Amino acid sequence: MVKSHGSAVILQPRTREPYPDVGALLRDGPRGLAAARAADRRVDAIVDYDERNLLRPVLQPGAVVCVGLNYRRHILEMGRELPEHPTYFSKLARALTDPFADIPLPRVSQRVDYEGELAVVIGRAGRDIGRWECWDYVAGFTVLNDVTMRDYQRRSPQWFAGKSFQSSTPVGPVIVTTEELDDLPARELRVSVNDSERQRASLGDLVFDVPFLVADLSRIIELQPGDLIATGTPGGVGEPENQFLTNGDIVEVAIDGIGSIRNTFKRQTVLIGASGPREGGEL
Repeated sequence: MVKSHGSAVILQPRTREPYPDVGALLRDGPRGLAAARAADRRVDAIVDYDERNLLRPVLQPGAVVCVGLNYRRHILEMGRELPEHPTYFSKLARALTDPFADIPLPRVSQRVDYEGELAVVIGRAGRDIGRWECWDYVAGFTVLNDVTMRDYQRRSPQWFAGKSFQSSTPVGPVIVTTEELDDLPARELRVSVNDSERQRASLGDLVFDVPFLVADLSRIIELQPGDLIATGTPGGVGEPENQFLTNGDIVEVAIDGIGSIRNTFKRQTVLIGASGPREGGEL
């Protein structure tokens, strides 16, 4: 459970407007990072906020790349061999939403599932990055719920349709820098639905770890500041037991040392008018 209130420092370079999000700060390069490091001395810029109103840290990432089947124990439990290469798929930026936002259950899908994940936030542009230098390109980590419409995902071998529903994927609540989270493999990811635990795994169980993923993806595309890499989900998702999300379900995804996101899923009504059907409010 997140605390309801907190305080933060407004980061604003000299003679410029405040950064609209952490993505803009990262794209500003050394100047943005210097402003962030000096934040604890900006007592004149401290503001109070309600965490339930927080936006996702990066509003418009240039790329959102996700990894499928990346937890060793889960793969072996399914009787499958460990993959030789990671399975990548992309998600549109418009599929993202905020860490405590209500998430609409689309009327066209009855098989909405949760997938708690660690997300990597890229801090500087890079291509053909070596594993030994990957941490120079990673700004930090955040929490992501790769909400999936399984019926749409299974319509074809390509997963895009089930992974990119509008405003379905919450991210946040913060980005924790690499120097603050140097023991990443020892951290634990947990997911609960209505306070009942569904997923729990050590981040050390990743088949392809953060350095591997950053290096491998940088051979395919130039990574840019603010890009997100979702590293995969462990066992315990709803699909095997048909435990899909229904109206009013509350899903919380937490990672030690980073924080948690908590979202209520709400079924939308369909209103019929002269202009045809359109989405309405919750039931």
